[in-house]
Amino acid sequence: MTTITDKSTDSGRTTAGAVVLVHGAWHGGWCWQRVRPLLEAAGHRVYTPTLTGLSDRAHLLTPSVGLDTHVTDIVRLLEAEAPGPVTLVGHSYAGQVVTAVADQRPDLVAKRVYLDAFVGDDGDAAIDLLPETVAHHYHESVDGPGFGWLIPPRSLTVLGVTEQADLDWLTPRLTPHPWLTYTQPLRLTGAGKDVPAAYLDCVDWMQVFAPYAEKARAAGWPVHTLETGHEAMVTAPQALADALLAVLAE
Repeated sequence: MTTITDKSTDSGRTTAGAVVLVHGAWHGGWCWQRVRPLLEAAGHRVYTPTLTGLSDRAHLLTPSVGLDTHVTDIVRLLEAEAPGPVTLVGHSYAGQVVTAVADQRPDLVAKRVYLDAFVGDDGDAAIDLLPETVAHHYHESVDGPGFGWLIPPRSLTVLGVTEQADLDWLTPRLTPHPWLTYTQPLRLTGAGKDVPAAYLDCVDWMQVFAPYAEKARAAGWPVHTLETGHEAMVTAPQALADALLAVLAE
């Protein structure tokens, strides 16, 4: 099952399926502003939650906010608001969240979609899934300006953002990310493995997540290539929406 039919309406409009877009590190639900209306125009109900401690929920940031916190954020959202099993999309770090949510509540997830994201296994912490040089940079940032418990925002140009307008829009909105989310490992039962999955591979940057696109291919998942940088929801919203709609139709 790839989509669900939801007969409820928003302003009288029937929705074809529910999609939950989960942002990555430093971001918030705001980062999907260019993609959300494109999916809604195709008839999908779209949720764009902000994870605890980030963006408009930065006032809840403490050293105890970890991966488990963010998994609970999404599980509670699905339990409280979703009209049925949803397509769950995770960008970057949020691949960890998607994997854990599908494991905890496979009945609430119709499909997992990894957008240039981690695809971890039981016992994997996000920091250990990064290339050694990138992980080293994270450790240095946390030990220095991160005060031992925060990950300061990464350079957007390193992530493939080149247009000044995009840099100006993104930069003031990014907030530090809790370090515990990167050091807390996945604890999986295997219940989510039967939830169908797909991968969206952003190839126009240093491709930190390329190993997970290959892992997805090896697992037989559909893999869609996006000719843009890591911040696809900002730099290529139409291409990303088209890819997501293709995944929803598979």
